[in-house]
Amino acid sequence: MDLDIIKIASDTTNNKILKDYTHRSKYKNKTCGDIIEMRVNIKKNIIQDIGYQTKSCVYCQASASLISHKLIKKSKNKVNYLLKNLIDYFENEIKPLPKNLNKFNKLFNKKNISRKNCVLMPLIALKKLSIDE
Repeated sequence: MDLDIIKIASDTTNNKILKDYTHRSKYKNKTCGDIIEMRVNIKKNIIQDIGYQTKSCVYCQASASLISHKLIKKSKNKVNYLLKNLIDYFENEIKPLPKNLNKFNKLFNKKNISRKNCVLMPLIALKKLSIDE
């Protein structure tokens, strides 16, 4: 396992119970049973705060940490665009990630393809939030 992934996962700033939230989603990995719950506070179409809690592996924790930091203060449209690009990239590797998403290269690569379900858990949970509403 890459030490960089452990370092990313150890940033637990947003690993918290968000009490003031407008959207909530829970997702369970059908393969291994890992669980993630995401809570998001959206005001005026901007994500104000994100909190997540997991019972999961380090890959899911690292992905949740990265995505939670990336999405705070972003518009709902930007969030949906980023989620789509990240999921498409990891599933298809059609194009390189944009420079503003370089941090995700540590997780979203062929070396971790066997952990794809783990890495995508936070993104799938966020997509389930129905942020479009």
